[in-house]
Amino acid sequence: MSKHKFQKLSPGLKKLIVLEKDLNNNLDRTGALSAYVKKSSAPVSTFAECTLKHCNGGATMQAAVWLKNHLDNGGKLMVTLAGALSSFQVGVVLAELIRQNKVHLVSATGANHEESYYRYVAHSHYAFIPRYTELTPEQESELRDAGLRRITDTFLPEDESVRIMEPHLLKMWKEAEEKGERYFPHEYFRRLFAEKLISADPEANANDSWTLAAYEKNIPIVIPGFEDSTMGNIFASYIYNGPHKKKSEPTVSSNVMKSGLEYFHLMYDWYMKESKDAPIAFLQLGGGISADFPICVVPSLKHDLRMKKVRDWAGFVEIGSSPMSYGSYSGAGGKEKITWDKLSTKSYYQIIQSDVTVAFPWIAAVLLGL
Repeated sequence: MSKHKFQKLSPGLKKLIVLEKDLNNNLDRTGALSAYVKKSSAPVSTFAECTLKHCNGGATMQAAVWLKNHLDNGGKLMVTLAGALSSFQVGVVLAELIRQNKVHLVSATGANHEESYYRYVAHSHYAFIPRYTELTPEQESELRDAGLRRITDTFLPEDESVRIMEPHLLKMWKEAEEKGERYFPHEYFRRLFAEKLISADPEANANDSWTLAAYEKNIPIVIPGFEDSTMGNIFASYIYNGPHKKKSEPTVSSNVMKSGLEYFHLMYDWYMKESKDAPIAFLQLGGGISADFPICVVPSLKHDLRMKKVRDWAGFVEIGSSPMSYGSYSGAGGKEKITWDKLSTKSYYQIIQSDVTVAFPWIAAVLLGL
């Protein structure tokens, strides 16, 4: 853009535009891209900085740099997991972020939480199909009968994962009922690690399990809508006492499981404690309840508990492909969240219209200094 054209713009619009020379002035321009990568102590981050400049690539890099600065300055980060990211091995990068103290709470769907465990115990039994759209209904039924549950291009092996863990969890639920105890869903699962009830698949890398990393670092996990998961469905069947229950099937009291409302209480206390001395950023991977649930903690603290001194979310970064239509939470932009007091006008926000499996590894690379 020529200086003349730039001067014609309003002051507000000028602030939104970054000139090419300013975009590049933080890089050494003495040689080719290969030279920068070769001499860099962080070649992946350098490559990203050199190439991710525009559109969703640029938005990804901008978000990564903001998040890195936020963490470097003592800020904290919450990550939310939607879809089937755990089956798609998000743990390869998320676990390392947790180990390096760059993630301080994870909010995950019940499916993502349990699927991290399933990958841990049954990794070698998973299957992958790149041309999954070409499967016929008859082929899909074959996969069903074989116990392979398809998630886009990935098949989850039910017998080697879900059914291996179910007896251990049922025993925990029965013991809790006998003792009059109640726990969160993730607390029962963590006992699988703590009591060494499960072991890693010989062909799996235990370091790729984000739930194991979270257990070892003892960071909180929030699972809104636990019943919307395979193990949640199984738990629902055990607590059911209706006319379709077979007398031979075991029954468990629903009281042994803490609820989503109690998870929200956990969020109240965690947010107020952790935000007392540090701002907290929000990284949303995909849409849905895993993000919609915890982001509401700030306005609820302000408007429902009527607390006066509540720190706003420092920043909000979302990676997703949902359109902004039909009142979709997942596709709503950052500005809409201002009207609900979920974000303030001072909160950083960036919406990356992309596939999480494409954009998140770039952000993770920058945060890890790769």
